[in-house]
Amino acid sequence: MNTAIDDPQPAAAQPAAAQSARRQLKHLGFIHLVPFDRADPGRGLREGIELFEHAEQLGLDSGWVRTRHLQYGLPSPAPFFSAVAQRTSRIGLGSAVIPLGHENPFRLAEDLGVADALSGGRVLPGLSVHPPGFTDEVNDLVFDTGWREEDYGYGRIERLRSLLAGTPVREVPEYNGIGGDFDSERVEPHSPGLSDRLWYGGGSLRSATWAGSAGLNWLVSNISSAENGLTEFAEVQRAQIDAFRAAHPAGEEARATVARVIVPTDGASASQAAKYRAYAEARTPRTEQVHGKNTIIAKDVLGSRDEIVEFITNDLAFQAADDYLFELPFEFELADWKQILTELATNIGPALGWRPAA
Repeated sequence: MNTAIDDPQPAAAQPAAAQSARRQLKHLGFIHLVPFDRADPGRGLREGIELFEHAEQLGLDSGWVRTRHLQYGLPSPAPFFSAVAQRTSRIGLGSAVIPLGHENPFRLAEDLGVADALSGGRVLPGLSVHPPGFTDEVNDLVFDTGWREEDYGYGRIERLRSLLAGTPVREVPEYNGIGGDFDSERVEPHSPGLSDRLWYGGGSLRSATWAGSAGLNWLVSNISSAENGLTEFAEVQRAQIDAFRAAHPAGEEARATVARVIVPTDGASASQAAKYRAYAEARTPRTEQVHGKNTIIAKDVLGSRDEIVEFITNDLAFQAADDYLFELPFEFELADWKQILTELATNIGPALGWRPAA
C-alpha cells in the first residue's frame, strides 16, 4: 500500500469500537470540483456533465459537486444540476457543500426548487454556515457592507428549510384584474420533499450536535477539527457521527456520509499510476500536523482494491457511515476521474457489499 495511507492496526490492538460491525453500505457516490480552465470554462463544465452521465451508467447512486467562489471551480450547483438533469434520469445530485454565507436563502430556495423539479426530485442540498472569510475590502464588494450586521449562524439553514418546505411568506390579495393572477404565497417552484433532503457538511462536535438536533443528515469529508484530546482523524470523525446520532430524533437510523480522497490504482495505466502516487505523496506532509487552532486533514487513500477495502473496513468513521463518497482529486483529468469511478463501481463497491443501481 502506498505510504500515503496509514497501515491499519492489527485487530487485537484496535480500540473496541474499531472491531464492531460495519454498518451496511447503502449508497455509493463521488464528489467533484468541476474544475475548468480560465480561458475555456465551458469545456470543464461540459466535462462535469459527461462525468455524471458516466457515473449514472456505472450504477453509482449519487454525484456531488463542491462550491467554489473566486476560484476555477463550480460556483453555482443549482444551474449545473439543471443541466445534468437533462442528460441523466436517476443519479442523485448533491452539493458538498453550499456555504450559505454567500447565498440569499430566498433566492437559493428558488434555484434549488427549479433544479429539483427538472430532475424529478433528485437534488441533495449539502449546506454549511460560517461568516465571510475574505478581507474586509473584498467582503464589502461580495456581500455589501451589511455583512457586518448579518447573522451567519445555523438560523440561516432553518430559514432556507422553511422556504423549501413551502411555508407561506405572505398573503396573496384577491385578484383585481391588474396582475397578480400568477401570485403565490410561497417560494416557487415548490418541490415536495426537497426540504427533507438537506445535509449539513461539518467538522466539529458542535455542528454535529446541532445537525442532529435539527433533524438534518450529516456529511463529513477529509478536513475536520481535533477536539476533546482526539487528534487521530478517524476517531475524531467517529465521535462526530456518534454525537450527531445521539442528538437526532431518529437516533441510530439517522443518515451519515463519509467522504475521503480515494484513488484506486487498479485499472490505471502506468502513467496514471505514477501521477496518482506523486499526487498523494506531495499531499501527505499537510496531513502530519494540526493547522491553525485545530484543523486536521485526512491522508489520501491510494492503493489496490484490496488495500482500499481493508482501509475502509478498519476505519472508525467509515464503519459508522451509511454512505461513502470518493472525493476526486482536483488536478486530474476526465479520463482519470472516469477510471476512478469505474473501479469504484465495478470492483471496490461490490467488495464492500454494494450493488450498482439497475
